Amino acid sequence: MNSDARETQEKVLGEITAQLHEATQAEKCWPCGCLHQSLQTIEQAVPSDQRSPELISALTAAAASLLPVKYECLGCQVCYPALAVNALSQMSGDKSLDVCPTDAVEVRAGWPPLPGNYTVLRYHAPVAVCTLTDDALSSTLSSQAGPAMAIIGTLHTENLGIERLIQNVLANPYIRFLVVCGDDSRQAIGHLPGQSLVALARHGLDDRSRIQEARGKRPVIRNVDRAAVEHFRQTIEVIDLIGTNDLGTIHAMGQECADLNPGPSDPFVFAEVVSPIPGYIPSRMIPDPAGYFVVYVDHHGGCLFLEHYKNTGFLDGVIQGHSAPELYTPAIERGWLSRLDHAAYLGSELTRAERALFTGTPFVQDAAPERANDSIPT
Repeated sequence: MNSDARETQEKVLGEITAQLHEATQAEKCWPCGCLHQSLQTIEQAVPSDQRSPELISALTAAAASLLPVKYECLGCQVCYPALAVNALSQMSGDKSLDVCPTDAVEVRAGWPPLPGNYTVLRYHAPVAVCTLTDDALSSTLSSQAGPAMAIIGTLHTENLGIERLIQNVLANPYIRFLVVCGDDSRQAIGHLPGQSLVALARHGLDDRSRIQEARGKRPVIRNVDRAAVEHFRQTIEVIDLIGTNDLGTIHAMGQECADLNPGPSDPFVFAEVVSPIPGYIPSRMIPDPAGYFVVYVDHHGGCLFLEHYKNTGFLDGVIQGHSAPELYTPAIERGWLSRLDHAAYLGSELTRAERALFTGTPFVQDAAPERANDSIPT
């Protein structure tokens, strides 16, 4: 190593030593994933024979200050461990040394367990954000989310929506705060999921599983047992910012929650989890003994026609209407459907036909669904 390279190395190692000393003095760094990961990176990247006595002392002191990880990163304006790793990266030219945990992680398998209108950001962050019925706010927050936020999504109902939210939040023990913001549903709709969610956190359920003090139309929790609700109430602090749409206020609250993060809670294991099963198309179509239908769209007359044929090919009857329900309701009453799959198929086709009538687009009736190359039984 020539003198210039040695001088550069000494300068960088001095910078690493100085930043580690700063991290050792900052209590917020002790339980932070930044310091934990940075120490591992430095110890792996700098051989023992290249460490100065000052660096060895700094590494030892920083390791002694470590506490169990409470948060992956607080997103501090000055992050001492990150500055140390950045200096090391510049010296070695190895960009893979960038270990900043503020980067979004890959979606963790199994979390969230239920689908919904949300954006997953990072598993180990302590804050979930619910923007209620404001999809635009959810999207904007997700694109600008800081490292404190784990997941951001919407909520539209005071029963099934809250049940789904509880299950997805409890599936991640690192989440300890839920910020509820955005506009609640209009009074005319009456669902008020935000007010109901806050009421659940404050007052729990009555003996009929109804959310106490909730003003929504049907604030009843049926698909999440009482133990899960109580675990949610005990481990998740719900922050009421209903009506707030200001990004700065919401981000500030997320950071304030992260500063108070008590660390992961005890995991909650649901007694029964309903997992999605894969959908499929039937291997062969089974004709309905009651007959089959032909759907027509009369754009000129502005109406729909539903013809019913017996399986012998003879026309059995015709229904005229302007909407899907006007056609399938009398078809059901006349006994022209005897199989549920045939009813589902008819509903789907009539919905497409209704849309074609209103938009003026062409309509071609699809065949009943079945896998390709399978024969239709006679």
